[in-house]
Amino acid sequence: MTGAVSYHAGFVAEAAVADHYIRNGASLVASRWRGDGGEIDLVMRQGSCLIFVEVKKSRSHARAAERVSRRQLERIYAAASEFLAGEPMGLDSEVRFDVATMDEIGRIEILENVSMT
Repeated sequence: MTGAVSYHAGFVAEAAVADHYIRNGASLVASRWRGDGGEIDLVMRQGSCLIFVEVKKSRSHARAAERVSRRQLERIYAAASEFLAGEPMGLDSEVRFDVATMDEIGRIEILENVSMT
C-alpha cells in the first residue's frame, strides 16, 4: 500500500473499531491523541476505566497482531502516562491497553489487557 492508502485504511479501521467499542458501551474520549511519547489511536472510556487502543489492519488478525512491536507498546505506554496526567486520578486511574485487529474483510478482534511480558 502507498502511504496515502495506508493512512486512509488506518483511519477507516480506527473508526470501525471505535464504533465497535461504542456498541459495547464505551465512549470515545480521543482519537489519534498525540503526546511527546507518541500517538494513541483511540482512547475509550467504559465506566471508570480508560482503554488505550492500538488499531492494526492487515490481511488476517494474526498478521495484524504481529505488527505490534515492543517498542511501539513502550511508546503507547509513555503517551498514556502523558494522557493520564490530565485525568482527575492521574496515574491512579483504572486503565487497560488493548490491541484491536481488523482483517481484510473488516472483522474486528480485540486483544484486551496487552502487556509487554
